Amino acid sequence: MIATESDMDDCTGMMAFWADIDADYVLKYQRWHNCEHIPERVSIPGFVEGRRYRALDDRPHFLMFYDTHTTSVLSSDAYMVALNKPTPWTREALTHFRNPTRDIFSRLAVVGRPGTFAAPYITSLRFDLPHKEAEAIYARRWVEAASEADNVERVRLYKADAAIGNMGTSERKVHGGGPGKQAYLVLIEESLPPSEAQSPIHRADSAMGGDTNRLSEECNRYWLEIAHRKEDKQ
Repeated sequence: MIATESDMDDCTGMMAFWADIDADYVLKYQRWHNCEHIPERVSIPGFVEGRRYRALDDRPHFLMFYDTHTTSVLSSDAYMVALNKPTPWTREALTHFRNPTRDIFSRLAVVGRPGTFAAPYITSLRFDLPHKEAEAIYARRWVEAASEADNVERVRLYKADAAIGNMGTSERKVHGGGPGKQAYLVLIEESLPPSEAQSPIHRADSAMGGDTNRLSEECNRYWLEIAHRKEDKQ
C-alpha cells in the first residue's frame, strides 16, 4: 500500500533545498538523486515523500524537498546519521552544487489537498514579513485567495526553523549551503504551467489590496522531474 493522501496532508515538516548544478554534471546528478538519494532519504522514519523540480526555463537550477510527519523528524537521530555519513556517491554529487540554500520548515497553513500524483508544476515564493500580524494575514487570507486560482491544486505556507536549519553536518561541509535569508516559504502546486494559467500570486495579492508586506522576495517556477512516496507496510 502506498502512502495515502491523508498521510501527505498530515505532513507539517519540510526540508527544502535550492541549488544550481554544474551543467556537465546534470545527468549524473539526476541519476544519483533518482536512484540513491531520494529513496535513501524517504526510507528514514518520519519521511513520507521526496520530490525534485527543475526551473521552468530548463536552466540547471533545481528545487528538492522532502515532506515529513513533523519538523522534529528533521533533527532525529536517524536523519542525523544519514547527514553525517554520506555515501561516496553523495559526497561526489554535492561537490557539483552551486549557490545552495537549504532550509528546514514548519507548516503554518495549507489550503487544498495533495492529489493522487505529485503536482506537475510548482511555484516557490520565499520572503520575509515585517511583523507577526502580517504572518497571520498570510496564513488566512492570502493562502485562501491563492488557492482559488483555477490551476491551483494546493497552497502551503511554511516558516523556517532556524535552530534545526543551522545544524552543522558532514554533508553541509561538502555543499557549503545553509539557511536562506527569508523566513517564509509558499509552495503553490499547479496543474498547468504558470505561463498558461491565472497567476495565483497576483490573485492573492489583489485580494489583499496589493499591500503584500513582502520583503526580500524570491519567486521561481518549476516543473516536476521525480517524486517518491514511501510505501506503507502497516
